[in-house]
Amino acid sequence: MPHAKTSYVCLPCRASYKQPYLGDHERLCPRCAEPLIHVGSAFAAPRRRDEAGWRVLTVLLHSGVRFHKSCCGGPGYRPRTLSEVKERMAYARTSGEPFAKALLRWELPSK
Repeated sequence: MPHAKTSYVCLPCRASYKQPYLGDHERLCPRCAEPLIHVGSAFAAPRRRDEAGWRVLTVLLHSGVRFHKSCCGGPGYRPRTLSEVKERMAYARTSGEPFAKALLRWELPSK
């Protein structure tokens, strides 16, 4: 039985690749030869021309957020706009909550 495929992303090229997951060995981008980031099997890439979408994705990936499936479906909530990211980052700074945890919140607590 073949291995399930998962997504890898190259942020400089704004490219996503589905490849079999065969362990934690490093994969390189076929365009620029930079290391690819393993993002998970529930990932859907923004369009290459969507600069805001790729900026949001960059913040999420640098914060340690990935897109792995859970037992009950998809990966859960992920912010899609820069304003959602900014709100959650501001909340994390004021509350002391880690950025990765704040970015995954469905809603922010009311003040």
